[in-house]
Amino acid sequence: MPGIESNAVEPTKDELRGLSPLQKAWRLAPTYGLVILMVGLIVAFSILLPATFPTMLNLRAILSDKAIIALLSLAAMIPMVAGRIDLTVGYGIVLWHILAISLQTMYGLPWPVAVAIVLILGTLTGALNGILVEVARIDSFIATLGTGTILYALALWHTGGRQMVGALPDAFYAINGTFIFGLPITAYYVLAITLILWVVLDYTPVGRYLYAIGANQRAAELNGIPTRKFVIGAFVTSGFMTAVAGVLLASKLRIGQASVGLEFLLPALVGAFLGSTTIKPGRVNVWGTIVGVMILAVGISGIQQTGGSFWVEPLFNGTTLLIAIGIAGYAQRRKGTKSK
Repeated sequence: MPGIESNAVEPTKDELRGLSPLQKAWRLAPTYGLVILMVGLIVAFSILLPATFPTMLNLRAILSDKAIIALLSLAAMIPMVAGRIDLTVGYGIVLWHILAISLQTMYGLPWPVAVAIVLILGTLTGALNGILVEVARIDSFIATLGTGTILYALALWHTGGRQMVGALPDAFYAINGTFIFGLPITAYYVLAITLILWVVLDYTPVGRYLYAIGANQRAAELNGIPTRKFVIGAFVTSGFMTAVAGVLLASKLRIGQASVGLEFLLPALVGAFLGSTTIKPGRVNVWGTIVGVMILAVGISGIQQTGGSFWVEPLFNGTTLLIAIGIAGYAQRRKGTKSK
């Protein structure tokens, strides 16, 4: 029965054994390259912009603005672990944040009920994506693009192109607007979800099975792993987390409109792809994804504070995505060459 090999390319303990501290540092530098780059960007912008960048106000702004993108990146990362992609993280958030508001303002539902309905619908959408990919055998890119486009069409139909506005309870606003120890509560949400995903993916059989499926699904099946169940579960989790992000976006914006949400798709995918180039290069991982999101957050914040125009953010995101995919591809080819 064939074995299952990891597709990560970080140096092993055997490779590091016998090396001097300087040699180990040199060998580990590519593995933690993005972490080093992130620290370097923080130091550089702090020196260039001492009055605005290294401040609590800027830290709050970064954490508040990028928390939703971080959640979407983590949501997109889960199917990627199993070798799939989920584009509904960018489309679903459009409909979910609209419904979180309209169910309260148009239909008079209490906010906990509205939130519960949105989370259930997000979970069901994830299940649908998983069924389309695993049962109907549709490529995940095509399946989730189709599902996402339908969700976006439903958002346009539901709103009629208008904004969803109305009085919402303070408790609903507090979901996003509360500060704890001077930091936005959304940062704590991201931290809690990150820790949970890290433990599940790195220290439980579920995570090992998902990584095995992503490395070689056929080998995973031959080793007795029920691949269909775990891939569908990955999409279900992604759908649930996308709905959570939609609720937080609704609480933050306090209005619902179909023109908001799609701009999160590219940064979310960039963060997840960047995550596969650091910490455990060649393999999507939780902390790498968080570092990827922070690279985007720090880079864009610093560039904007130095006078960058409004088009800097999409340019930065697109360029970073191409670089991330290029690095990931190079890492895989390098590993393949070493294996041969």
